[in-house]
Amino acid sequence: MTAPADASSHKRQRFLPTLFRTTAFKLTAAYLVIFALFAAFVLGYVAWNAKRLLDDQIRSTIDAEIQGLAEQQRQGGIRRIVNIVERRSRAPGASLYLVTTPVGERIAGNVEAIPPGTLDRTGESEIEYARSSETVDTPSRALVRVFLLPAGFRLLVGRDLEERDRLGIVIRRAAGWSLALVLILGCFASWFVARRVLKRIDGMSETAHGIMEGDLKGRLAITGTGDELDRLALNLNAMLDRIGELMASMQQVTDNIAHDLKTPLTRLRNRAEEALRTAKSPDELRAALDGSIEEADNLIRVFNALLMIARLEAGRVSDNMSELDISEIVSGLAELYEPLAEEAGLSLASDVAPGLKVRGNRELIGQALNNLIDNALKYGAPEQGGDGTVAVSARTIGDQVELSVADHGSGIPEADRGRVFDRFVRLDTSRSKPGFGLGLSLVAGVVRLHGGSLTLEDNAPGLRVVILLPVGSPKPVDTPALAEPAASTAAPNPAGVPIH
Repeated sequence: MTAPADASSHKRQRFLPTLFRTTAFKLTAAYLVIFALFAAFVLGYVAWNAKRLLDDQIRSTIDAEIQGLAEQQRQGGIRRIVNIVERRSRAPGASLYLVTTPVGERIAGNVEAIPPGTLDRTGESEIEYARSSETVDTPSRALVRVFLLPAGFRLLVGRDLEERDRLGIVIRRAAGWSLALVLILGCFASWFVARRVLKRIDGMSETAHGIMEGDLKGRLAITGTGDELDRLALNLNAMLDRIGELMASMQQVTDNIAHDLKTPLTRLRNRAEEALRTAKSPDELRAALDGSIEEADNLIRVFNALLMIARLEAGRVSDNMSELDISEIVSGLAELYEPLAEEAGLSLASDVAPGLKVRGNRELIGQALNNLIDNALKYGAPEQGGDGTVAVSARTIGDQVELSVADHGSGIPEADRGRVFDRFVRLDTSRSKPGFGLGLSLVAGVVRLHGGSLTLEDNAPGLRVVILLPVGSPKPVDTPALAEPAASTAAPNPAGVPIH
């Protein structure tokens, strides 16, 4: 029974130091100190203002009484003042009166003892005094004013300050309790806020530990409040989703490499084995070696393409950018492929606007167009009508240059237009044709590197591939700007041979 208690105690011992180190606790404590200082300043100002207001009221009362007594003295002399002072002194209240002879002997009033020299100073002063009914040993404080009467007689009028002192005590006590309450509530608020924040941070940390231990499907909890921790969790979850997609893509690419390269490697081995078993002359051995070299070249092209894909994804080929005459590049490629189109029983038509300029890598853009035109010639034979023409065009649309390659072949079904950009993906209709499924991946990678967009459209019948490139400096984005789902990037092989 002691083990859970010990564990709970140990957990609390670890929690408290962590709590005090949290930013939320420190900020709340700082705000608490600032608020407490502000509250103390406000209470102090209120107390000072209340004291000043009471003092002003006391002074006004004393001045009014002195003026009244002075008027009575002018009308009836000293005897009238003495009678009035005697009568007022017997009334209860905080008012103080004293009439003395020129030598300081008390004639009338309710004040028994005052500090020496008080009557010698005319005007206002704050003194300690003792009433007639009190002993001299228990003095009180009062605000008094001394008025000089004719023949050297002196009149002292004042007000006891007990009410003012009691009010000060009440204000100080209220301020003390208020500050204590603020501190207690502030400490509790600091603990509560920091505990809630720390609880969410601990939850995020536990999820992160689970992900590091292999649970790649784990995601940070979202409370739905939309606060900064929710926004952070959303961004981290999006990052984890992207990492998961990349991991799945890498796994798929690895599987595709193992599957698609197995056939040419097996064919290469079988050719060599067959040559060893059946070749009976140097010519047969040479033919077998030529076939093996051709298979090896295909494999080298595939690995070169995969290497360039990795370089494109890492942005390592984005430095060799310059202003290009895209019209010249497209026209040159169209002229280059015209004989190949005639051999395939097709015609190649080009519509290129002059003077189109973009900033980019000449070899990469040329390689991308190579792949598109080569695919159009390979799969562009009319099957559902059409005139067997492969159309290549280049024109300006707003602040972009549009490059398009269209054919009248079998096209690509709309459901498959997103996945054909993935590496090693080949549709069933193209498996009878030579290739490895890297051509459109290359095009997508080049377009992404140049900050453009790539779309596949229905050419009714056939396929129309449209590339939009910015006229100014390219601004690569994090994901390919495709109308279909995001595509993997690819790059041309250095020899300029189309990658399929």
